[in-house]
Amino acid sequence: QVQLVESGGGLVQAGGSLRLSCAASGRTFSRYAMGWFRQAPGKEREFVAAIHWSGGSTIYADSVKGRFTISRENAQNTVYLQMNLLKPEDTAVYYCAAHRGPSYYAAELPKMYDYWGQGTQVTVSS
Repeated sequence: QVQLVESGGGLVQAGGSLRLSCAASGRTFSRYAMGWFRQAPGKEREFVAAIHWSGGSTIYADSVKGRFTISRENAQNTVYLQMNLLKPEDTAVYYCAAHRGPSYYAAELPKMYDYWGQGTQVTVSS
């Protein structure tokens, strides 16, 4: 089992920034790729970003590329999502997830992730 707890969500104006954190416990965190997804009301869960177990490689959805940065601190069992230049369309519940392997193979597919956090709300006002 692994437990994931997100934090850092909130209300921010368009153009602002937030940093989300995801604390992991219960498994050897550093052996697995991690991802962030989001889900807006009435929409399907959407891939945002993923990071290799080593932190040396990342991948992003086109909608957030250049604005969001995923990173990890394996010593702290934590993965982060730095979100800059936020837009109202970024409003969603954001989830972190633990991939089933060390690389982010098929990272955009929710079924490739074994464990999920409870989510944190991000609201961007215009």
